[in-house]
Amino acid sequence: MMKHIVLIGFMGTGKTSCGRMLATRLGCGLVDLDKYIETKESMSVPEIFAAKGEPYFREKEREAVREVVQRKFTVIATGGGTVKDEENFRILKERGVLVCLTADIDTILQRTERRGERPMLDRQEDRRKTVETLLENRRAMYARADFTIDTSRLSPMEASEAIVGFLRVGGYIRA
Repeated sequence: MMKHIVLIGFMGTGKTSCGRMLATRLGCGLVDLDKYIETKESMSVPEIFAAKGEPYFREKEREAVREVVQRKFTVIATGGGTVKDEENFRILKERGVLVCLTADIDTILQRTERRGERPMLDRQEDRRKTVETLLENRRAMYARADFTIDTSRLSPMEASEAIVGFLRVGGYIRA
């Protein structure tokens, strides 16, 4: 059984847009975990955070991880904090190749500037400081990926082609 391609990384690094390109390129499905949870809950992630809190969301995220890894070969775009949970990390690492997308702070701030979509940022006064702190707290976690790519200056197509190159060289795919 082929391993899933699991995109991890901070918000605004391109997991969803790159995941779309990658899934198309590899001829497989894409599961965006946040969208998957939103569909199951009939609420947006910001609405879930506001109405039920982050612990509730994280439990739904754990359930979603356990469910989507049961599918056939898929690109899985995780939420920025999905792999903070050690069980999620373990399951995704066992069943997938972890690809970490990164970007510099200015790029992240630019890509996440629309309010109402990023509950971890929207309620903060100093978005730059929040991003810096969250990135520092998650650095070691993201470093556990099988491959890391900085998307700051890459289009989703360029990033997905670089990932395909890594997967080919690593023997994960024959595409």
